[in-house]
Amino acid sequence: METVIRGKSKFGRYSVVIVLMLVLLSVCASPAQAQTRLVVRDSLGLPGLNLSCALLGCNVVRGLGDPQGQLFLVVFPQLLTPITSILNLDLQLGIVSIEIDQTIVSRDSGASTAPNYLTDKTPTNYFGNTVWHGYVVQPGNLLVRTSTTQSSYGVTGYGSTVAVIDTGVDPNHPALKGVLVKGYDFTRNVSGGSEDPDVNASPDMSDASSATVNQRTVAVLDQRTVAVLDGSGYSAFGHGTMTAGIVHLVAPQAKIMPLKAFGPNGSGYESDILRAIYYAAANGANVMNMSFDFSNNSKELATAVKYVQGKGIIVVASAGNDGKYEFVYPGALPNVINVASTSNQDVQSTFTNYGTPPVFMAAPGEGIMTLYPWGTYAAGWGTSFSTPMVAGTAALMLGRNGNCTPAKVAYGLRHDAIIFNPQLGSGRLDTYLAVKSCHSLF
Repeated sequence: METVIRGKSKFGRYSVVIVLMLVLLSVCASPAQAQTRLVVRDSLGLPGLNLSCALLGCNVVRGLGDPQGQLFLVVFPQLLTPITSILNLDLQLGIVSIEIDQTIVSRDSGASTAPNYLTDKTPTNYFGNTVWHGYVVQPGNLLVRTSTTQSSYGVTGYGSTVAVIDTGVDPNHPALKGVLVKGYDFTRNVSGGSEDPDVNASPDMSDASSATVNQRTVAVLDQRTVAVLDGSGYSAFGHGTMTAGIVHLVAPQAKIMPLKAFGPNGSGYESDILRAIYYAAANGANVMNMSFDFSNNSKELATAVKYVQGKGIIVVASAGNDGKYEFVYPGALPNVINVASTSNQDVQSTFTNYGTPPVFMAAPGEGIMTLYPWGTYAAGWGTSFSTPMVAGTAALMLGRNGNCTPAKVAYGLRHDAIIFNPQLGSGRLDTYLAVKSCHSLF
């Protein structure tokens, strides 16, 4: 499964003129059939924007968490076209910028056959938790030398917090229960960040076997559960638990902050991603995993990422799965660690995006065994699963025994990767060399 979350919207506002041209093209192609959702920055804050909406008939839904208190989600009624809404609002006093609230939709990399290690269920102690043996000894984990790094340098990610902006996590998974910190579900506006409520199922895993779910993920599930998930409405279910599980594999004592900005079908709004980014910064995260991408840049996304980087947060994002040399966002933004995928044979994945720039480095992303909801496991394919390997390594570098500052993380990752392909930035991740660089710097 690769639930690479791609922006299908044509609207990326760099200036009002560009936005209006793009919106006009969209309106000409099809009439507006839904409310117009806008991400609006108003220098006068909520009072000024409320006054503007009182005049124009729009509704300020909520603030989006920026520290200046200037960023909001605004909704116009169906009877107004997007171009009319934007034109009217842009004329109001205090308006700094307006963007269409892009809908982000998942696109997947096809799953291959179930790897043999996926069914290696031998109970194994892993830093106080019992996990499946295949999870620890899978080829991708051995390639990046996670176990060697942990034992040689005594690093586990303890003291780090990784914010995972995704579909949520299973808070009851035995391997995750002890490392989760308070998160948030932005799709429902409730605390927690669980993806379990997305599916009405009570699976019995006592007789589970590996099965392909929606041709995206090979998961160890009972047949009844496979039937429940066999539909487009659940094409991304489990994605957040899977990405969190890879962070946990690499940095088993790092805290994980689940930030649910996407539904089980892989769709979500830019406004919820922005809220999640600002939430992570306000609640103690020092690494951010973003296993999704926009095909078009967003000024407010760039502003949010720059803000959290200024707070010392390491931002790690996926390079995308089009198999092209192309720029996607947030991966292509300045100082974001943009991660491509390699195979278990240490060659460039056929599906991965590539190019230097925008790719910063690569990590294994094929047949990666990880956690899945309901206490079970799955294997996934795509840059979504390369990305948390690097995020977990950043957590090791920043952790209590990592001896690394945020400014040194990117240096260590870049200069101590295994270089083998100029299309993949600095090369393939090596956790041992990355953490070693932190120790040698002090």
